[in-house]
This record gives sequence, structure tokens and C-alpha cells, in this order.
Amino acid sequence: MDSCPTQLEDYGSLPKTVVLIGLMGAGKTSVGKRLAERLSVNFLDADREIESAAGCSISDFFAQFGEEEFRRGEERVIARLLKEPACVLATGGGAFMSPDTRKAIRASAFSIWLKADLDVLFERISRRSDRPLLQTENPRQTLQRIMEQRYPVYGQADLVIESVRGSVDQMAERVQQILAEFFKTTEEARP
Repeated sequence: MDSCPTQLEDYGSLPKTVVLIGLMGAGKTSVGKRLAERLSVNFLDADREIESAAGCSISDFFAQFGEEEFRRGEERVIARLLKEPACVLATGGGAFMSPDTRKAIRASAFSIWLKADLDVLFERISRRSDRPLLQTENPRQTLQRIMEQRYPVYGQADLVIESVRGSVDQMAERVQQILAEFFKTTEEARP
């Protein structure tokens, strides 16, 4: 009997782009970078690509043009990034809320929701002040409201992985193992 692959790299190249979704602070960028290293593929950060295309920070873009215009640009940038060779792609927290972006991801990539509870997220985002949606009187309450709106939609991801306290390396290893198991199960189910 052949031995089953236990690591994703046992399958050769990444079968398709892995898109990390989730709220700000879930670890999409930090885990995504480490996961890409582990898989020997490129890492792309949709927010950085948007900033590059716009020529300014996301905070400045929000202030100058508003969220609606930002979301339109985000859709275009993610559609372009999904045409790149298979990689690990971290998206902004609101990207998966777009029906067009969800459809594009479903058609050409594999989505993973890095799901975290409110305490973990708030602890992580409290270290940064560049979150345009949290420039409110009560950022924790705002984050809770955003969670309530987005979590049902994020639940449409191909896989859900709890983003818990711990090292980035541990989380990247966990995501890699879960991906390997998923692709192994998918391969075994083929006729």
C-alpha cells in the first residue's frame, strides 16, 4: 500500500491559490507569509497591492475616497491577483463580503477563514492604529458589530481554521497540515 502524503509539498506544486480571509487581526498576513515560505510559493497581500495601485495608504484612500470606492478597487486588484500563478494570498477583512470577489475566489482558488474570537482579535489590533474602520469611540464594540455582520459570510469559505493565541509558526504549520489533509481527502474522493 502506498503511503499517503502528510505534507502539502508531497503533492508537488500548490494545486491552486490559497486565499486567507478573516477579520483584521486574524493573522492573514503574518500566517500567510510563513505558510508561503513553508510551501515555497509567493505570498501576496491584497492590501499592499491596493496601496501600490492607489499610490497611498489604505487609511488615506478611505479618508479621500470613502469605503465604497475602496471596495471597488479591492475587487479589481483581487481579480488580478487571482490570475497569478498559485500562491498564498491574504485579503483585507472586507474583501470576502463582495459577492463578485467570493465568486472569483470560488472559481480559481481555495479559501481559508482564519477565525478568531473577539478577545484575541482586539488584543492583536490594539497594537496598531491604522485600522480605518475602528476609528470610532468604542473600537471593541465596532469590532463586535463587524464580526456579527461578516462571520456568517466568512462561513462560506472552503475551510475554517481557528486562529488562536500562539506563535505564527505554529499557526502556519497547523494551516499547512489541515490543507494537506484536505487535498489528500479531495484526491482520494476523485473517481
